[in-house]
Amino acid sequence: MDAGLAIAVILALGFAVTNGLHDASNAIATLVATRAARPSQAIVMATFFNLLGPLLFGAAVADTIAGIVTVSPSEAVAVIGSGLAAATAWNLTTWRLGLPSSSGHALVGGLVGAAVVEGGIHAVNWGGMDGLHPVGVFGTLIALGVSPVLGFLAALAVIRILRRAVRRATHRWRGGAQAGQWVTSAALSFSHGANDAQKTVGVVAALLLADGRIDSLSAPTWVIVACSLALTAGTALGGWRIIRTVGRRIYRIHPLEGLSSQSSSAGVILGASFLGAPVSTSQVVASSVVGIGAGRRRLRHVNWYLVREIALA
Repeated sequence: MDAGLAIAVILALGFAVTNGLHDASNAIATLVATRAARPSQAIVMATFFNLLGPLLFGAAVADTIAGIVTVSPSEAVAVIGSGLAAATAWNLTTWRLGLPSSSGHALVGGLVGAAVVEGGIHAVNWGGMDGLHPVGVFGTLIALGVSPVLGFLAALAVIRILRRAVRRATHRWRGGAQAGQWVTSAALSFSHGANDAQKTVGVVAALLLADGRIDSLSAPTWVIVACSLALTAGTALGGWRIIRTVGRRIYRIHPLEGLSSQSSSAGVILGASFLGAPVSTSQVVASSVVGIGAGRRRLRHVNWYLVREIALA
């Protein structure tokens, strides 16, 4: 492996770590914030299911990301490496501020910027929608834009259904809600791996294809495992800033609300992964927490200043 390719692959794994700083922490944010699990327990669980997601759910998202730029093989390493460097820098900046931000948006922007500089606007696959399957830049941005709205609406509906279901229940349901959070948090970690790890898998596959080391965008197993491990490492290294933001600063949630947020977010992200739509776990989970506030008719308790900061990022 030549030096340029090696550096680009290292940048890809670095991007996955910073993605984990943001998004893997979101998968366990409500689980930790509601004290249903200790941080160490949540990390172990997230690690396991983050690995399972990309291994079992296919590579539709990876194919979408890998098809965003259409530069020649000789230019691919420089273009993809530059895009990854820019996205990683953005992720580190927003993580330092404790601000949930879309790694997917950052990656798409970085790849497009580098491709335009190297080969002009024709070096970008602008794409659109092929039915429900996103293609190229516009398809990816549509998916990234629609998913927070779906997260908000899904969480609003789920919290109202659960509140109605437990209206006559005793306080014993609290223990059941905390146990249920383990299940929904595992599902959210699985969906996160199936979607976000595949973003890095896609760019590494594109790098290996351009260098002639593979003959299709089907990534080797070692790439999937390495990207998944790098993603999860981000949580252990410092995802707690994002956990505090999502679990406590947007809207202070309790076990039943955490259950609602996790289940609705997991459903949206798994559906997107099935369609090959890259989405932002950060934005879906954050918008689901706002949806909880709306479902409880307590929008005045939502930290709207922070919501605006997230939207601006």
